Amino acid sequence: MTKGQLEARLSEAISKYEIEYMGRGPKVIKSYIIGDMIIVRLLGFLSPSEQKLTENPQGIELFKKVRTSLFESGRAYLETLIREIVDVAIVSTHSDISTKTGEKVIIITVDKNLEDLILQK
Repeated sequence: MTKGQLEARLSEAISKYEIEYMGRGPKVIKSYIIGDMIIVRLLGFLSPSEQKLTENPQGIELFKKVRTSLFESGRAYLETLIREIVDVAIVSTHSDISTKTGEKVIIITVDKNLEDLILQK
């Protein structure tokens, strides 16, 4: 499998997670493998009601708390989906959301250099 194919499979898995666990998928999703990191960028994942909620500071704070809590409670499921594709141990998983742009970023660090593993195959 090429790096591009692996990145596409990771994007599909994260989109599945977003749809099944978070209730809505992004309009655009792109995954990048850089050494021992998987960086995922999701665009257009806010619902119209979430967009409205984030128009004021209190709404932003509430939205971020809810989304962070949901992400933390679904972390094991997300990590299972990732391990099914890359078969490495996950060291950490981080996520943040820009309410200004409607962009979400997920960064996953693993215990091996994925680029080296791809080259070995």
